[in-house]
Order: sequence, then structure tokens, then C-alpha cells
Amino acid sequence: MTDADDLAARPSGMAPEDVEDVELDVLLEAVTRVYGYDFRNYARASLRRRLWRRVTAEGRSSLSGLLECVLHDPQAMERLRVDLSVTVTSMFRDPPFFLALRRQVVPLLATYPFVRIWVAGCASGEEVYSLAIVLREEGMGDRVRIYATDVSDPILDHARDGRVALDKMRAYSSNYLEAGGRDGLSRYYTVDGRWARMDPSLRDGVVFARHNLATDGTFNEFHLILCRNVLIYFDRTLQERVHRLFDASLVDLGLLALGARESLVGSVLEERYDALDTETRLYRKMGA
Repeated sequence: MTDADDLAARPSGMAPEDVEDVELDVLLEAVTRVYGYDFRNYARASLRRRLWRRVTAEGRSSLSGLLECVLHDPQAMERLRVDLSVTVTSMFRDPPFFLALRRQVVPLLATYPFVRIWVAGCASGEEVYSLAIVLREEGMGDRVRIYATDVSDPILDHARDGRVALDKMRAYSSNYLEAGGRDGLSRYYTVDGRWARMDPSLRDGVVFARHNLATDGTFNEFHLILCRNVLIYFDRTLQERVHRLFDASLVDLGLLALGARESLVGSVLEERYDALDTETRLYRKMGA
């Protein structure tokens, strides 16, 4: 059968890729309505790749097959949610950013008597522990509350547990030193089999909580928001929603840190923020 014959044989006359788009829309709408997880405005190319990996893992052959699976099996939905959550992270990722955080951002934060920081999309917590170490070394550890949020409860449990794969610590130690670390990263963890257990005292000022950037609103006022390498997974509509959410959550002259491939240029906030450091994507909200 030729492609033209195949197309003509379909009752709707739709091309296969168009049918798949319909399946994708139906799947995302059903997940939103049944489970309350809204992935409808995630960037489609990345979303489609992750959905098809889950189709294969569940032994299905189509997005419709995956839809049937997740609608009737909450555990399958949980597996899908983990797949669609942004979990890529590491300690002192992008060392120049953490060096700029130490040298440019911390002195500004030190002017406040108490500081609230939001790490949005914290994944398994490596960036939260990195931030806590920087703040402790700069003498601000007891003047800060860090709110670390993510959409997935299992990922938050992992972050609270403070476990990091031991075989990654050599690379993380190199990142730490490049980021201006002073004491040696090994001071902040103990070895437990194949895991590095982060010093529990690093969590003293940290609140781990569930928050969905796609659907939830602001919950406090912050002096610094870190949301690095998360917005790249969202489409333009959702990116603008999150930009507005952060703007509503930052105090005047508050600071916003984005990922290396993210920017406020061309966004709804471009005119309201100054670039504190363009290379490391650090921005400062203008005063009223």
C-alpha cells in the first residue's frame, strides 16, 4: 500500500503524524483531568521523546495504548510522572554560576536581616545542597530559609534523603573548587556504601515541598529565586506563566537565576529586570 493509499484508507484522511498529535493531546488532557498533573504546555519535541520511551517501557505500541495504561493503573501514572519530571541536575553545575553567586549575589543578600530563597524545580536536591554549602561558607547559613520545590513526591523524598552517588563526587569536588569552594567538598558528606550522605545540618534551613510551576501560584516573597535548566522543557506559553509567577514572588530588587540556555530577553519581564551577570544568567528586579 502506498502512502497515498494508506492516507485514503483512514476514515478521517489524516496523516499518521496528525493522528499521533491527536493522541498526544488526548493523553495530556486525560492526565490533567484525572490526576491533576498538567504537562500540556511542555515543549512538544522533548515531551514526545519521553512519552515514547514510556510507551516502550510499558510494553505498549502507541500513545493511545499508554493512555489506557495510565488511566487504569495509578502506578503506571506515577512512573510516567517521574519520566516527565525534570530530574537532570548535579552539584555545583556550571561552576562559573556558583562563583558569581558567591561573589556577586551573596553580598547583596547579606544586606537583609533574613533571606528567603526559592529553588524551583529542585529535582533530587544537588543544587540545594550546593547552595547551602556556599551560604554556610559565606557566613549566612543561619540567616536563610530555602524553599526547595518540585512536582514529584518521590523526587522530593530523594532530595530530603540527601543521597548522592559516590562515583560522581570526584567530578562534583572539581566543580566545587572551580566555584570558589574553600574547605573541600568531602567535609560535607560521609560515605555509605556506594552513596555519599550529605551532612544533615545542611538541611536545617531547607523546606522541601511539592509545587507545580504549571498550575500553582506564589506562596511567599523571596529575595532570590533559582530555576535553572527547567524552563527549556516548557513551551512559550508556560514559560511566560512561570516568568510572571517569579515576578510576583520576588521582592523589589530581588534576584533571579536562570540556566545557561535560558534568558529573559524577549520575555514579558525583559523591561523590568537588569542583567546582573549576562554570562551566568543572573537578573535583578528593578525597584518600584
